[in-house]
Amino acid sequence: MASLQTMKQSSLDLNLSTKTTRKQELLAQMDLVVPWAALVELIAPYYPEGKNGRPPFALQAMLRIHCMQQWFTLSDLAMKEAFFDTRIYHKLAEQILGIVNELLAAQGLRLKAGTAVDATLIAAPSSIKNKDKKRDPEMHSSQKGNEWHFGMKAHIGVDADSGLEHTVIGTSGNVADVVEVGGNSVLHGEEKDGFGDAGYQGVQKRPDARADMTWHIAMRLGKRKELDKENNPVDSLIDQLEKIKASIRAKVEHPFRVIKRQFGYVKVRYRGLKKNTLQIKTLFALSNLWMVRHQLLAAQGSVRLQTGK
Repeated sequence: MASLQTMKQSSLDLNLSTKTTRKQELLAQMDLVVPWAALVELIAPYYPEGKNGRPPFALQAMLRIHCMQQWFTLSDLAMKEAFFDTRIYHKLAEQILGIVNELLAAQGLRLKAGTAVDATLIAAPSSIKNKDKKRDPEMHSSQKGNEWHFGMKAHIGVDADSGLEHTVIGTSGNVADVVEVGGNSVLHGEEKDGFGDAGYQGVQKRPDARADMTWHIAMRLGKRKELDKENNPVDSLIDQLEKIKASIRAKVEHPFRVIKRQFGYVKVRYRGLKKNTLQIKTLFALSNLWMVRHQLLAAQGSVRLQTGK
């Protein structure tokens, strides 16, 4: 009897130890590709020394837990208060994104010839059942199709070649997509070509548009449906061009998919635009690493083979 029980326990332990979950795989891969040392160096000058009161947690431990909360949308109140709400991470979110992108540029994974732009709506609580008895005044409603959505928008610019995000702007939900592009907010300044969906029609005519940049904006759906692709060669070529532009614009959907589906970020966590925008910047920095994790891991493997380490 005891022998049978031991066999069952051994079998159970074996199954548990060999099965890898999606979360374990994500953690293992991100542990290898996140530039931990560079981020610790960035944060260290701002980190409390703990001379008075309770000693702070180790910086690298705090940083890793902060990243885990982004990857798994952890909402435990104590964790939020102890880790994510720390002012350091809000203050340095932009620089964290910059360090990640510098790493990717050094690996040849970021090009600067073209930028694809897009925006996504992020829901905010519309209920007034809170202590202030009112909705967040910095969030607004926006219509998408026949539906209205209350919240904010994340406007991003990504490399048209790699799909890696380089710029993030947060606005209220009622700000038109073209406004942030017309003001060059989501551009890095070195691109020569820009790509956007039909919502960016007229961007090149705006008074603040860059004269040295060519925009490739999608044709409106109704106008495209009127093309006679079978009988008119010119219309057929126009339709082919629209397909090419669409394939490039599709790159901008990848970062949105990662933060919403992989990291589970589908609604704002805080009141006000500032904190939420800074969280989004951190999420997009991590999404960039996630999207090129295989290339980064392969590069690390190549270095180990060459150095023997």
